[in-house]
This record gives sequence, structure tokens and C-alpha cells, in this order.
Amino acid sequence: MTAMFLGATNLSRRQFLGRAAGLTFAVGVGSKGAWLVADAAAKTEGYDIGAWVRIAPDNQITIITPAAEMGQGSMTGVPVALAEELDADWSAVTLEMAPADPEIYGYGDPGNKRMVIAGSRAIRSYFEQMRFAGAQVRKVLVQAAANEWGVDAATLVTEPNFVIDPVNRRSLSYGEIAAFARIPDVLPAVARDELKKPRDFRLIGKPVARRDIPAKVDGSAQYSIDVQLPGMVYASVVHAPVQLAKPASWNNDEVRKLPGVIEVVALEHGVAVVADTFEHVLAARSTLQIEWDRSAKAHGFDSEPMLESGYMEIMQDPASDVRVVDTAGDGGVVFDNATKVFKADFRSDYGYHAQMEPLNAVARFNAAGDQVEIWEGTQAPGRSRAAIAAALGFDVSQVVHHQQYLGGGFGRRTITDYSIEAALVARATRLPVKMIWTREEDLAFGMFRPQNLQCVEAALDDTGRIVGWRHCVVGDGDSLIYSGINIEDYYAVPHRQIETRGTSHGIRLKHWRAVAHPFNLFAIESLVDEMAVAEGLDPFAFRRARMAMTPKAEAVFDAVEKLSDWHAPRPEGRALGLSVSERSGSLGAGVVEISVDQSRGYIRVHKVWIAIDGGIVVQPDMARANIESGVIYGLSSVLKERATIKGGAVEQSNFHDYQLLRMADAPEEIHVEFLDRDTPPTGLGEIGNPFIAAAVANAFYALTGKRLYHMPFTPQRVRAALSA
Repeated sequence: MTAMFLGATNLSRRQFLGRAAGLTFAVGVGSKGAWLVADAAAKTEGYDIGAWVRIAPDNQITIITPAAEMGQGSMTGVPVALAEELDADWSAVTLEMAPADPEIYGYGDPGNKRMVIAGSRAIRSYFEQMRFAGAQVRKVLVQAAANEWGVDAATLVTEPNFVIDPVNRRSLSYGEIAAFARIPDVLPAVARDELKKPRDFRLIGKPVARRDIPAKVDGSAQYSIDVQLPGMVYASVVHAPVQLAKPASWNNDEVRKLPGVIEVVALEHGVAVVADTFEHVLAARSTLQIEWDRSAKAHGFDSEPMLESGYMEIMQDPASDVRVVDTAGDGGVVFDNATKVFKADFRSDYGYHAQMEPLNAVARFNAAGDQVEIWEGTQAPGRSRAAIAAALGFDVSQVVHHQQYLGGGFGRRTITDYSIEAALVARATRLPVKMIWTREEDLAFGMFRPQNLQCVEAALDDTGRIVGWRHCVVGDGDSLIYSGINIEDYYAVPHRQIETRGTSHGIRLKHWRAVAHPFNLFAIESLVDEMAVAEGLDPFAFRRARMAMTPKAEAVFDAVEKLSDWHAPRPEGRALGLSVSERSGSLGAGVVEISVDQSRGYIRVHKVWIAIDGGIVVQPDMARANIESGVIYGLSSVLKERATIKGGAVEQSNFHDYQLLRMADAPEEIHVEFLDRDTPPTGLGEIGNPFIAAAVANAFYALTGKRLYHMPFTPQRVRAALSA
């Protein structure tokens, strides 16, 4: 199955173009960047080429899709834009995953193109490129039909997979045209005003069949954990309990004698056991006795006291490492002259990605040892291929990469450390290796959303308007702790000072779904709610009267106010909370309805409403599912999830003590509304997450008169707040 699925990657691009029956439209990379090129140009020296669209005589259309598919629907959502402008019959479209070659299949500027699917980039990064490519292919087909019939191409129209001559009442299918046509030496240009108008869309904004769903339902979808190769063995790594420590010694001889064990391989931060079955690997892992060196920076680090008091000491230390992220106006004067100043501190714990498919990859070297094949599900195929090559001392061309489906990414699978380990172990054993990290290993050697302290202040003038904003975030991780402090995107505060005070603990950190936005907006919108209460204004009225909302913000707040029926009475024991949500160019506003079991300290979120301006919504059903997913992911982190470090080691080990939101705790209703917009699509995969913390905290205050300042809102913290 593997060879059939990805066999084309073993051919040269010129062989691939040459073998294809029908019409193959290439994408070429040269001095002018990457775009569709004619066959003649594609075969000219100096072009790096690959296929983008193939049309076969049997009327089947194959589109290469460059977006990693991890359940969010990008594998379908990206090529839909090409199919729309091509006027393709979606039922006749087949999708193939693109090779890990960013310069051809990536987005961005030539020389710095990427295939990274993170930060809700897939559709918004490829949308324009795909539309123009589809329009070019359609022009070629129409012109070929016009030449065949001897008519003016301007008199012809298209219907899905057909060119129509309405005057003479005849038609040719795309497959029929592909059987006789040739691609011109110079492809026709497409002007922006030649692209379809939204009113003419057949696929964009309409429900289409996702190509990954049937395979996932019937079990034929291939994840890297499914890959089987002849002679394949299994491996897993025991990493240092103290993050980034290195192995000094271990009971190598004893472990090698265990049933099925083939090899024990030392790695930089761990020891890998290789055996004939994964069961034998697990048994051998449990007998490993490793002495670790004590040079790692994380030795002795305790996260809880650092978060509770250590960060405040850093905040107050004039010698601490300060980085100004954003500044406008003169905050010092504004705060000195303010009529009122509101301030509060907010804390957030470490968060784990908790992707459901264990981290894993398969590696196989050729007989000469100078080429490696990798099977993995990664959010960044090009980056992964380059990192594996660097770790092996190879050129990128010596790494053949087979992209697979991903069982969850959330930012973690943009880093390919587990695949590098698979390659290193495969080279050491000279055998095909399937590397699998256990859940316990993934947590112990996790890459976390950083913990942080946020100190926030707002200045009001004598009219009650917010004129100054100061926001300092203390913690490890640079942009990982401040990505969401984009207050100017929704509130026009004229005087701002946004800064971080950095420190380093030696703990592995990584982008987490929506990065810093969930805890940054927790701080921002919680303080806004405090000010609204203090000023005696409804949260909507306060924002409109005192915060100079941007037009986009006004629109989403208006929409969610109506969607949630904000002013209607609520059942006894329930209350509403409001927050803005911002991420990846999209803007939203969300409302939650909660109740609180005060004896247990348990917050229950019953209903969620969110209104979003995300530009053109290419696939509404998929977008809605992504936002609902973001809501659940956000609620899990807000109510349950926390990782703690003691002596440099992660204290949690699996889902019994790293708690996730359960189905029984999920909201009864989630309502999503998209504002109707004719603007380029923005990211929607993460916008469902950032508003949750503040909305829940604000609803908690509305219900109890008490504030929550530390995320997640565990029962212990809820009870402490209630008794304060």
C-alpha cells in the first residue's frame, strides 16, 4: 500500500511529467517565483519542476494538495479553490499529497517558501495561488476546444468538467480535450478581474465531500503508525526525566539479552531500545537503568514556586531582560494623568499538546547507506526533511520523504525530533525501524505551552475612556508568551506599552494551538470586564462607549450579542461571560453560559456562541468543525489541563493525572456564525480557542461575584476564589 500511495516520489519530475497521459500542468520554480508553467518551459534547464494538475482522457482530474491533513480538512479545502476556478466536477477530482519540496509546493517568497501548516495557514496561504492556477488551466482547455471547433474562445463557457459551445449546442469534456490538446508553449495570463465572482462559486462556500473522511471511516487512511515494511523492527526511547539531560551510563549488556532485543542505541537525550516487536520493546524499556548527567539547565527547576513568586521577582527586577513588543503614544504621561487606573495579575500553567496519535515515524536506509526514506505525519514536510538531512549529515536530496495523515498536530508536529531519532536508529541498526514514543515518554519529554505571569494595567481619562494600556508578560519562550497581545486589532487604545521579561528554565517549549492568544486574551478581556463592572456598564456597552472598537470588532460583537440573546433572562444558577477572540487574521467575539457547583468547585459550560469575521469561508462545514474543535480544546485547557515540573522533571505521566475535558463535560450547544464577507480568507483553525478563558472567568464573576486569575480553573482554585 505504501509504494502505491507514494510511488511517484521515486520518479524524477521529468519522468513524472513525461509518463502522464492527457494534460499535465506543471508548477515551476525560477527567478520569477513559482507558478504554472508550460510543458516546454518546465523541461527547460534552470527550472525545478513538479506536477500540480493532471487531466486524464477518462475525465479524471488529479490535483496535488500541499497541506498536511490532521483532521482540519486542509487536504480538501486547499485544492477546492483550484477546482473552483477550473470548473472541475468535484466528484471526478482525485487528490495526491505533494512531495516535501517547499520551493515548488510551498507558499511565500521564492527562496524562502514553506509548507508549514500551522497557525491556520493552509487555506489563507494557498488560496490565491490555487485560484489563479485553476483559472489558467481552464483558459487552456477553453482555447483548445475553440481551436478544435474553429470558434472564438470568448463565445464558450464551462460547466463542471465540460467546455460548452452554447451557440452551436455542443460540448467537449475535459477528458476529451486532454486526449487531443497540447499545452501551449506560453500559458495564458489571468487577470484578477477574470477570477470568478463569489455569486458564481459552485464549490467555494458550498459543502463538498472531504476526500479524507471515507478512508478514515473504512480504515484505509494511512498514518505513519500504520506503515509496514519488509524486515521492519520497532524502537522506542527512554528520555531523560530531567529535560535535556544526557545519558551517562546504562545496563546495556543486560537489556541486550532480553527476548527479541536487537540493539540498544545511545542518543543525545535518551537511550533507544530496538526489538522485533513493540511488546518486546516495552518490556525491555522497563528494565533500562540509566544514569543521567547533571549538567542540564532544568536540574532543580520547580515550576510552581517560580510561577507563584519567582516571576513577580523578575517583573520587579530593574535588571531583568526586557523586550518591548509594541509601543505607541506616551504611556508614562497618560498613566501619570489618569483619572483611574485598573491593574491585575494573571497566571497560566504549562500546557501539553496531547495529540491522540502517539509520536512516531518509520525510517529505512538503502543498501549503500547514502539515502534514507522517512514515513511520517508532519505539519512541516520540507522543514522535517531538511532537519533529518542535517542530523544525518546528508544533503536534502538524500532524504526521500513520504507524507502521511496526522493523528493530531496542534503545533507539536512541526518539530520532527522523533523522526530524527527513527533515522539515527535505522542507521545504527541497518534495519527499517518504526519509532514510537509512548504517551508517558511524550509527556516526560514534552514540548509545552509555557507557563507565564501577566501584569496588566489600563488608564482611564476623565471621560471614562481607556486611553492607556500596559501589559508585561514574564516567562520563558519569547513569542510563545506574547503572540496574542494585538489589542490594536480590536480596541483603538492610543497609548500602549507591551513588553516581555524573559527567563529560561531549560524546559522544551513549542507553539500550542493558538500559541499565546488563549492566556493573553484571558488577561486582556478579564481586565476589561473588571472595568465594565466598576463603571456600572454592561460588557457590550462598556466596549462601545469606552474602548473605540474597530469596525470589524463592532460587527462581531453586534453579531454575538444577537446570536446569544445576551439580554434575555437566564435559568437560575447560570450566567453569561463575554470575550473577544483574535487569531490568524480572523476576529471573533464569543459568549459562554456557565453554572458552578460551589461545593465541588466545578465549572460547567453549557452553551457557547461565537461570531467570526474570517473573510470568504471556503468550506463552511469544515470551518465550523474546526471552530467547535477549538472551543473544546480551549475548554479543556481552561478547566483541566496543567503540567508541573519538579526538580526539572514533569510530574504528570498520562491522562490519569494530566486531565483532559471528557465528553460528559462538553457543552450541550455550540453555535457558530460567520459574517458574510467578500474578502480573502483568514485563518479559522484556532480562532475557537482564544476567547474561552476570559469568557468563562467573566461568567464566573457574573454568577459568583468572584474573580479567577489563574488558568486552568481547577476545582481547588475555584473553591479558593469562592472563599476569598
